[in-house]
Amino acid sequence: MSTPHEVDAVVVGAGQAGLSGAYFLRRFGLDLVVLDREDGPGGAWRHRSPTLTMEKIHGIFDLPGVPRSGAPDPSRPAAEAVPEYYADYERRTGLPIVRPVTVRAVTRGPGDRLVVATSDGAWAARAVVNATGTWTRPHWPYYPGAADFGGRQLHYADYRGPDEFAGLRVVVVGGGHSAAHVLSEIAGVAASTLWVTRRPPEFRDGDFDLDERRAAVARVEARVRAGLPPQSVVGATGLGSSVVVRQALVKGALERLPMFREMIPGGVAWDDGTTAEADAIVWATGFRSALDHLAPLRLRAPGGGIVMDGTRVVAEPRLHLIGYGPSASTVGANRAGRAAAQEIRRLLAASPAAA
Repeated sequence: MSTPHEVDAVVVGAGQAGLSGAYFLRRFGLDLVVLDREDGPGGAWRHRSPTLTMEKIHGIFDLPGVPRSGAPDPSRPAAEAVPEYYADYERRTGLPIVRPVTVRAVTRGPGDRLVVATSDGAWAARAVVNATGTWTRPHWPYYPGAADFGGRQLHYADYRGPDEFAGLRVVVVGGGHSAAHVLSEIAGVAASTLWVTRRPPEFRDGDFDLDERRAAVARVEARVRAGLPPQSVVGATGLGSSVVVRQALVKGALERLPMFREMIPGGVAWDDGTTAEADAIVWATGFRSALDHLAPLRLRAPGGGIVMDGTRVVAEPRLHLIGYGPSASTVGANRAGRAAAQEIRRLLAASPAAA
């Protein structure tokens, strides 16, 4: 086995949170490397549906230190515009990014080091910033009869636009903006649409201002401080008056039904015996944090989550999670990146590396 590369800090992931953390770590004079599993810049944005245009997303905050030059064309696919911005940012900052690299495990090493084992060797770091997001962990809830359903099932992560649903009867599951995005596009193309959610959706007039977004972030932060699995920030805010919500409302696609009891060969069935025929089910049911590579550290609390103090993992102070819980939104990622870098700088200053 080759000797691990030694650095002050390893950042895992080069999405917005990872780039933000890396920018501030380098600004504070630390030796670092960013390990990214993608073939190129853009993080999860590279995989979004080509029909998700810039006008349909909540907005992308500027990465630290290098503001964007002008607003992006609202009609451009986010899967093109955002990676293009990230690529320009990487060029202009010169951050040390290694890709494509898959991080397989993070373990406690000798001395003050955490060892990051990857598909391309290992890195021994005095601190690790994990910014792996959620896109690679789509959540598929289980319902009875799933194996017997005769139509197509797909998660929102695999949605690529309305054309493939032309003439089909489609059930969309989920109460967030992902479901609204799908419904806004397939309504009028599909033969019929049904929208089902576990809880009645909460609609809000207007967009969220910065104070409201920060309040939602604070509610999620309270959960992770208690060691509970983080609720999504979007889930804590409800459905605002976004482009996709307005389009779906105009098409009459947001008439919500309660969650079905089971899936049957030709569709879905509810507790009262009502059934609906369906050719396809789109599960817009969110994502879970991609943290499997941290399993060797045994961080999970009895409540199922990871106890956090800000971005710092209480059970392992050398590890910071950004893009997790309260920082899993564009409004939180930059602030979390700076906070993590500041804490790591203090930690390393208090414990100088052995000569």
